Amino acid sequence: MTRRGVLAALAAPVLGSAWFAHARGRNPYYEGPVTDHFDGLRFFNPDHRWSKTPVEAFRALTLAEKEPWPLTWPSPFADRPPARVEGAGLRLAAIGHATHLIQTAGLNLLTDPVWSERASPVGFAGPKRANPPGIAFDDLPKIDVVLLSHNHYDHMDLETLTRLHLRDAPRVVTPLGNDAILKARDPRIRAEAFDWGDRVELSDKVSATLTPAYHWSARGVTDRRKALWAAFAIDAGSAGRIYFAGDTGLAGGAIFTEARERHGPFRLAILPIGAYEPRWFMKDQHMNPADAVTAFRLLGAEHAVGCHWGVFRLTAEGVEAPAGALAEALAAEGVADERFRALKPGEVWEAPVA
Repeated sequence: MTRRGVLAALAAPVLGSAWFAHARGRNPYYEGPVTDHFDGLRFFNPDHRWSKTPVEAFRALTLAEKEPWPLTWPSPFADRPPARVEGAGLRLAAIGHATHLIQTAGLNLLTDPVWSERASPVGFAGPKRANPPGIAFDDLPKIDVVLLSHNHYDHMDLETLTRLHLRDAPRVVTPLGNDAILKARDPRIRAEAFDWGDRVELSDKVSATLTPAYHWSARGVTDRRKALWAAFAIDAGSAGRIYFAGDTGLAGGAIFTEARERHGPFRLAILPIGAYEPRWFMKDQHMNPADAVTAFRLLGAEHAVGCHWGVFRLTAEGVEAPAGALAEALAAEGVADERFRALKPGEVWEAPVA
């Protein structure tokens, strides 16, 4: 990869959709009919179309004042999960950033698994972990299904997905186009691609429906928005329903209201609370903690856990800022702290016994 390509790919998790020149070209990942969110080449959010100029991107990523981060910020927690959680039990372990182990109804699910040291296309540069994964890879139980929300490097880690395939051969359920990226890495990876609104049976008791998120996609210079991004609404039967946002902005909040109406009520929502400063630049694609509390209310969720913070430095806020801002936002809205927790790697949330 050229130096230009490396820099572009490293910027992919945080750059706006107009950072690179629009190249018509072809879509190397997906071919399909035009829809209300696909123009024949690129995907888009029909109710939240946004862009940022190269000058704005430079200001946000290079010139913005940044709060300091420590080189390491280890979590005091480490989890050794059970082999399975059966029946109506629901256990979630935070592994770090957007990676979680969800255990319910006898099924082991991983979201956006990243065990690599960097969220980057190369091993020598790019955002580096401030703390290790909350579950050591070798301590993972057998993984049945991976839910992969989109292709940014802090969410789609090909090295980790290859390791998982070699160990457990899980199904990888992902939005349109991302299967091509995975199979280009290893054709044996069991990648299955779906559109917004598609319901996928994960077992005889658990299903997941892909729902819209306010985000975008890119792995390099010319492929922005050529693969789809999504959130997931998980129906685990008697264990309840779970919402995993992946990565998203709030915008007008319509996607959360729609998710509640179509797929709720939710027992648990997994919502990003980090990578949000400078706000003028990041708000279209990333929620801040106050936005996440609004999304929590719109979803009508009983409980929530906050993720996407404290692991990889992507933006300008400090390492502890999201957790502090979440506490302030909850207090301002009169929501009890225990209903929305900012989990550190290795922390566990278990559904209260009814």
